[in-house]
Amino acid sequence: MPILPAPVTNLSTALERLPGIGPKTASRLAFFLLRSPEEISSQLAEALLELKRSTAFCKTCFNITSSTQETCDVCANPKRATGSICVVEEPLDVIAIESTAAFFGRYHVLHGVLSPIEGVGPEHLRIRELLERFRTEEVTEIILATNPSMEGDATALYLKQQLGPLGMRITRLARGLPAGGDLEYADQSTLLRALAGRQDM
Repeated sequence: MPILPAPVTNLSTALERLPGIGPKTASRLAFFLLRSPEEISSQLAEALLELKRSTAFCKTCFNITSSTQETCDVCANPKRATGSICVVEEPLDVIAIESTAAFFGRYHVLHGVLSPIEGVGPEHLRIRELLERFRTEEVTEIILATNPSMEGDATALYLKQQLGPLGMRITRLARGLPAGGDLEYADQSTLLRALAGRQDM
């Protein structure tokens, strides 16, 4: 049985580590890049390097921002309401909610959800940083906008337990979102209904 050259195998292995990419898809992508003009591979390589060189996480909310900025555009905007913080799982969720043009507060990105099966505990998320924000910001409402999944609900419940004693209003997005779905795939109308119908926990 022929053995593939190491560069092809290494690329397939690297691609396989991406979410949603299985061994067959990784192999197809590797062979596509092998057959394609060198320009395509060079552009891809440069884009990946630029991604790491020129992006950073906002020091306030941990959304993605330019490496030349300490805070993201939302946190730097003086017109955004400082009293309302929407807690989301990933930066893509910020984009989804912003597309509704219905939320005028600020965000906090957890970068994941609690998942004991996968070994993800509170110390792996940006929960400590969220709690620290209450020392410097006057927060009146926390919107828990984690995905309506088992892990998202568990994370929201944990946050409610941690934030409850601080005395602010805690709300959860209404169930206009499908159970098991992701915010990034929800349409604007669904997100608008979910934001408008959020409920106290």
